[in-house]
This record gives sequence, structure tokens and C-alpha cells, in this order.
Amino acid sequence: MKRICSKSLASVLSICLAATTFAAWPEKPVTMIVPFPPGGSTDMIARTLMPKLVEKFGGTFLVDNRGGAGGTLGVAAVKRSAPDGYTLLVSSLGPLVIGPHLMKNTGYDALKDFEYLTVAVQAPNVLAVPASSPHKSFADVLAFHKTNPTKMTFASSGNGTSDHLTAELFWQQTGTSGVHVPYKGGGPAMADLLGAQVDATFMNINTGLPNIKAGKLRALAITSAKRSPLLPDVPTMEELGIKGVTVYSWQAFAAPKGLPADIKAKLHQALVAGLNDPAVKPKLLDLGFEIVGNTPEQFTAFQASEFARWKKVIEVGKITAD
Repeated sequence: MKRICSKSLASVLSICLAATTFAAWPEKPVTMIVPFPPGGSTDMIARTLMPKLVEKFGGTFLVDNRGGAGGTLGVAAVKRSAPDGYTLLVSSLGPLVIGPHLMKNTGYDALKDFEYLTVAVQAPNVLAVPASSPHKSFADVLAFHKTNPTKMTFASSGNGTSDHLTAELFWQQTGTSGVHVPYKGGGPAMADLLGAQVDATFMNINTGLPNIKAGKLRALAITSAKRSPLLPDVPTMEELGIKGVTVYSWQAFAAPKGLPADIKAKLHQALVAGLNDPAVKPKLLDLGFEIVGNTPEQFTAFQASEFARWKKVIEVGKITAD
């Protein structure tokens, strides 16, 4: 009887000690790993919300940029970290729903190794052509595809990127084909598009908006569910009769699997509050982002859906990382 009581007392003390430890979180710096170099959209979202987390919890939050292998190196580092709330992941969709289908061994299981906190923001892609292009409308592009298969060139920032896969999805859904021209990054792709060295691209609205507004690019369609207030005259793919090409790039927050429930709840609430802060939300909207801030349960279901969707596109298109 004494042995049972001793074991019970030890269990209670252990639970109480753990609760006390996590209640004091954060007692040391929290590292937010961004699996890309500084300066991109994912890095910007991390650095925008970082001060809001400091305001809420105190302590120190740091952004650690760990680029490489399409973002998979940084994500793998998060997977290997202790699930104690001191290592977070801020990632785009690439390493979570695309990279695992292009690489043989990413070092993590995107469906099992993480606690998904929230999709922070999303942004649609825009079908854009140079201002000098003879294609004045989406109908022109579609007609050209049908009469000139594998003739129209589409630039992307690299194999397996969102702009590449959106073009592949477009071809699959319309029964057409084009020529994918991958570049080493968005800068070279944009330069050749502006110079009319390639015919078109599906670029993220954040990337394309300045040159569209300046009249250097012509936006013909957008992949959002409804028209963007930033480009109100640009029709959606659905409006144009093309089903299944509603596509968003997104940035999200996650943590290693096993994150304590109380820390998970605190982080989710703080992130959503930060996204909707009057000093933050308008700036993000002006850049073309849509605020999401969904629940961990919604994000987990969304992650699985996106994982399956892009797996199919990659397999049908026989797409490789090279």
C-alpha cells in the first residue's frame, strides 16, 4: 500500500513540476526558425509577428534563418528540436506540402512530426504577361495554348516552386501544355519576364503587384477564390470557367510534435491577435496578403489536403526537383 501511495505521490509531484515549468514559459529565448534566407515573404511574416509575441509574453524571440534544400534543412532542424516551446517553425507551403514529394529524404514526415499552430496569411498567384505581349486577355492565352501546344513559355523561380506548380496545375486542368522555364530565384525570372524573354508566369501577387501597377506587366487572371481588392479588374480563374485552379501561397507557424497543450494554445491566441493587430493587419493587406489565422485543427486538416493535392500535381506532371 505504501509503495502504491509513493508511486502516486511521485506522479502527482511530477505533473505539478511540469505544470509549474510550462506555466513559467518562456524562461529563455524562443527561436523562430525560418527555413529560407532573409528578405522573403516568410522571413517578413516572422519578423512582423515577433515583436507582437514579445509584447504578449515578454522575454526574447529570435528569428534564425536556415536556408537550404528548398527549406527542408530548416524544417528538419525544427523536427529534431525538443517540443518545449523554445523552437518554432515559420514556413511557407514549399517544405511542408511540396518538397516531401520532390526529395527522397527530407529528414521529417510533414504529416506527423509537427504541431500545426496556424496558417498566418495566404496570397494568390497572378497570371501575368509582359506589357508588350500580344495576349490581352486570359481567353487569348487559352486559345493560343490550344492552337499552339508546348509553344508558350512560363517562367518560374525554380522547379517545384508555387509558380511552377500553378502553371502545371493550369495545364492539367485545361488539357493544354506549355514550356516551363525555371530560373534560380524570382529576380532573374522577373527580369526576363519584363524583358519579354519569356511569355508568361503565375507569380505571387506580392511579387507582381509593383510591376502590374506600374504598367510593366499585364495581369490576366488571379487564382484566388474571389477578386483581390488590390486588383479588382482582374477576374478569378473560377470566373473564367477554369475549375480547380484556386491556388494560394501561404506562410504558417508550427512547432515540434509534442508541444504542451497550454503553450500551443497561448501561441495560437497570440499569433491570431498579432495578425489582427491594427498596426499589423492593414500593412499585410496592402502587400496583397489575406489574413487567415485558423485554428490548429483547421491547419492540420488543411495541411493534409494541400499535401495530397500537390502530390497529385507532381506525380501527374512527372515533376522532379532537378
